[in-house]
Amino acid sequence: MSTQETTAQSDTLSRLGDALDHATESLGEAASKTRETAKVASRKVQETARSGIYNTAYGVSFGVVFSAVFLVELLPEDSTLRRGLEDGAEAGFDSAVTKAEARRAKRRAYIEKPARDALEAGVS
Repeated sequence: MSTQETTAQSDTLSRLGDALDHATESLGEAASKTRETAKVASRKVQETARSGIYNTAYGVSFGVVFSAVFLVELLPEDSTLRRGLEDGAEAGFDSAVTKAEARRAKRRAYIEKPARDALEAGVS
């Protein structure tokens, strides 16, 4: 083999090696970008699902309550059905408030207890 053929062959192999290195770097960058894009897409899907669930629950709740209030207003004031609906609504509201307060008290106790335990153990 002549020196020119050897130089041309090593030049070709060098270019091929450079191309492979560049391709490897590009694939690594693409994989990194793909992971980041998937994370962003996942967050957006979760936000959309949460928003859809919230709006559905809100719509159902509003529809039920509005319909009941509208029905109550159509009934005569001395109607047994009207009194039952009003008393049931009041009891439901009171029950919801009581349960919400109990949940808040549990959360407060859970949050405050570890802080007290740390103080008792002498940890700052």
